[in-house]
Amino acid sequence: MNDYKGREGESVVVRKRIKDKTQHQQQQQQQQHHRQPSPSTARPHQLHRRSVSLPNNQHEESETDIEGSDVSVSEGDDSSWISWFCNLKGNEFLCEVDDDFVQDDFNLCGLSSQVPYYDYALDLILDVEPSHAEMFTEEQNELIESAAEMLYGLIHARYILTSKGMAAMLHKFKNMDFGRCPRVYCSGQPCLPVGQSDIPRSSNVKIFCPKCEDTYYPKSKYQGSIL
Repeated sequence: MNDYKGREGESVVVRKRIKDKTQHQQQQQQQQHHRQPSPSTARPHQLHRRSVSLPNNQHEESETDIEGSDVSVSEGDDSSWISWFCNLKGNEFLCEVDDDFVQDDFNLCGLSSQVPYYDYALDLILDVEPSHAEMFTEEQNELIESAAEMLYGLIHARYILTSKGMAAMLHKFKNMDFGRCPRVYCSGQPCLPVGQSDIPRSSNVKIFCPKCEDTYYPKSKYQGSIL
């Protein structure tokens, strides 16, 4: 009789442990299920502009379309996000902003309210890897990448007002990276890029000729799409 009662007591303890463990696993699953990113808290998982893997049936197509690609750097290049982004086709008007300028919160004052996924877009620009391995959908990653491009444009607009930024733009101006005036009487006068609005993505970039003081659309369709 004592042996039977002992086995019955052990069985109760085992069932209780199994029940507690099951409840704990259910709670963990519920927490993981509810942990979804939002525009203000989402952090991209291993976002990288050159690390996107293609399905097998798209590898041949991607290799044959290299000439039409917007990327002008190699897949194995370890350059920074800023360097990679500025070397994309159509981004020739942009200069590389110093990391020190981007890391200074004073220089970014007010931008967090204009850019969704601000914290994660900034991490992407600075090549900061996520501290936790979080998985996000492809759509969410694209939103963060788009936010990073928008944020860099706003930072760039402030950077080129500094002495270093002006020097970088002057160098590009002398190299005629921004193009020349299409008017014959201007004799190939180098131009400067100009934005007609401070509101992001409200108008496309144009080029300004300091000789005739007129604005024109860039020749490149890629440059003309810069907002």
